Amino acid sequence: MPDMTHTPRILVVGTRNAKKCREMAHALQGLPVSVRPLSDYDPVPAAVEDADTFEANAAIKALTYARATGQWCVADDSGLEVAALDNRPGVYSARWGGEDGNDALNNRRLMDELRGVPSQRRQARFVCVAVLASPERVLLEARGTCEGLILDAPRGQGGFGYDPYFLVPHLGRTMAELTPDEKLAVSHRGRALADLRARIAPLLA
Repeated sequence: MPDMTHTPRILVVGTRNAKKCREMAHALQGLPVSVRPLSDYDPVPAAVEDADTFEANAAIKALTYARATGQWCVADDSGLEVAALDNRPGVYSARWGGEDGNDALNNRRLMDELRGVPSQRRQARFVCVAVLASPERVLLEARGTCEGLILDAPRGQGGFGYDPYFLVPHLGRTMAELTPDEKLAVSHRGRALADLRARIAPLLA
């Protein structure tokens, strides 16, 4: 008798940031999909993120990697908006320090730019736009935000990026001090992926 078991759809996580990949895969747990890292399909050329909005850059990444792998792909573009810095670094958050993905350089510039800015004027927001794409088109888009304050010294060993400096006021802890599940519940990426996840399910039926 033939095996009628349904084969789960492959869903590629479109990032080369290993920590972000783990966060996104964790958020998608429980869906009837087989989540794969982009590294499973190497060599895949890096997407050219040359747009000036989170939405457009997320779509570029999701479509680029969906077409390169031949699979559905979920990708995000996220960043930090600091009110006292006119919402910079924004879409340039990952390379603000001059080298793509260098957290130490990015955080050093953040501290340099905020030198002398009092704590009551250090409001900031994390923003994430997550996009699901097939090789043909964008299927879904979701946006999540998290409001906070920028500290003048890092706290915590978890997370990545600007997490050690980003205080979540109602918790009294930085993003880097949260457990993975706590972070997923309050973070910009967690909220965007929760929205996306709820709307992916009907597409998989």
